[in-house]
Amino acid sequence: MNSIIIYLLSYNQYLLKQISLLILFIAKYIPLKQWAFDDSHSPEYQKFKVDKLPKIFITEKIDYQFLLAYYQHKYGIIVGPVKRRSQAFFSETIVCPRCGAPHQYLYKNNGSKGQFYCKVCDERFNETNIYNRPLALRCPYCGHILVAKKDRKHFRIHKCTNTKCSYYQRNLSKLPKDLKAADKNKYKLHYLYREFTIDFFKMDLHELPKSAINFSFKKFNPHIMGLCLTYHVNLKLSTRQTSHALKEIHGIDISHTMVANYAMTAAAVIKPFTDTFDYKPSTILSADETYIKVKGIKHYVWIIMDACKKSILGYQVSDNRAVGPCILAMRMAFEKFKTFPGKALKFIADGYSAYPLASQQCNLQSNWDFDVTQVIGLTNDDAVSTEFRWVKQVVERLNRTFKYSYRVTCGYGCENGALYGVSLWVAYYNFLRPHPYNYWKPLNELDAFKDAGNMPAKWQVLIYLGQKTILEMQKSQVD
Repeated sequence: MNSIIIYLLSYNQYLLKQISLLILFIAKYIPLKQWAFDDSHSPEYQKFKVDKLPKIFITEKIDYQFLLAYYQHKYGIIVGPVKRRSQAFFSETIVCPRCGAPHQYLYKNNGSKGQFYCKVCDERFNETNIYNRPLALRCPYCGHILVAKKDRKHFRIHKCTNTKCSYYQRNLSKLPKDLKAADKNKYKLHYLYREFTIDFFKMDLHELPKSAINFSFKKFNPHIMGLCLTYHVNLKLSTRQTSHALKEIHGIDISHTMVANYAMTAAAVIKPFTDTFDYKPSTILSADETYIKVKGIKHYVWIIMDACKKSILGYQVSDNRAVGPCILAMRMAFEKFKTFPGKALKFIADGYSAYPLASQQCNLQSNWDFDVTQVIGLTNDDAVSTEFRWVKQVVERLNRTFKYSYRVTCGYGCENGALYGVSLWVAYYNFLRPHPYNYWKPLNELDAFKDAGNMPAKWQVLIYLGQKTILEMQKSQVD
C-alpha cells in the first residue's frame, strides 16, 4: 500500500514538472493573442481615450508660529525674517494663505510677475491661490494643479499645463519624428478632465405625466384606441395610413390627429411600467446609438439592451451625442439590477469615447464599477473583436429593426413626441412583438395577457398596467 502512494506522489511530481516545461515553452515560442488593438497606442487615437480621475487636493491651513516653534524644537533652527537686498515696495497686507506668515517672511519669488514665496512653509502663491478655493484638482501623474480651459454645455474641461508631466512627455514621444511644431495641436498630449456642471444622477428618469392618467372617450372607446395602436405600432403604419385603414376596414371615421393623440397619451401612460418592469437581466449588455430626425434636425437615440435575453433595458432621446444622455441610458439600464454585478458585468459598445467617460462617472457617483469593452471596426482583426463581435451585432440588428418602424414617421414633430414615440416602440418590442429567439413569443410574457384575446386587448392591458404603476409611484411620493 505504501509503495502505491509513493508511486502516485512521484508520478504527480513528474506531471507538474512536465506542465511547467510546457508553460515555459509556450511563453517563449508561442505568442499569446493580442487583446489591445495594434493602433490603440497611436497618438491619433489618443483623443478618443478617457483619462483617469484627477487627485483632489483639500486645503489644510497651519499656523506659522507653530512651525517656527517646531523648527526650533526639532532641528534647533531659528527661522528669521527675510533680509531684503533692495528697498522694493512690499505691501504689509500680504500674508501667506497657508500658514498666515506676515510679509516679513515672504519673498517676491519671480519679480514683478506676482508670485510670492513663504520662507516658513515653503508655499508659493499668488492672487488665485488654491487656499482661496474649497478644493483643487491635481494631475494624477505629476500633481500639478489643473487649469480650467473651456466651458461646454454640461461640463468644464480642466487641463494639466505642466510640460514636464510624465503623461505629456510620454504622448509627446509617440508623435512622428518628422512632425512640424505647429501641427502638435492636432493631437491630444496633455491630461484632461471633464468636470460635469449638471448632476445626471439626480435627474428623474420616471417623471409622471400630469395629464395622461385617465382616459375619457367622448366619441370612441378603448377598443378603437387599441386598434389605432395595433395598426400604428405593430403594423408600422403612419397616422394617416392608420386613419385610412380604420375607415376602409372597420368603418371607423377617425382623423390622423386623433390617432397621434392616442399614441402620445398611451406612450406617456405605458412608459413608467416599461421602465420599471423587472426584466431579470443577464450580465452581458450591449449599447449603441442611432440617429433620428426631429423637425428635420438630427437627434440621437441611445439604446442599451440585454444581449442574451434581447430586452431593451435603457433608452434616451437627445439632441446631441454628448455623455449626458449616455449616462441617463446607463442609469435606466442598471436600475433593472436588484444587485449590481460589478466587474462581472460585460458592457459592450463601439469605440465612441462617451461610453468609458459615462462609466467613469457611474463609478464616481453611484459606485457602479464596471469595465467597458469597445469593439472597433467591422472585421475581427484582434481577440477583442473576435470574442465580442456577436454582442455588437445584436444591438446593430436592433437598430435596423427600430429604423424600419421609424421610417414611416418621416421624422418627429418635437423632442417630447420623439421620446414617447420611442418608448411606445420599446413597450411593443419588449412585451408584444413575437421573437424567433423565444420561439415566436414575446420576450417578456405577462400573466395579464391570458384573458386578452387579441392585440387591441393587449394594448388596453398595457395601458391598465401603466396606470397602476403611475398610481403606485404617486403613493410612494406622498409617503
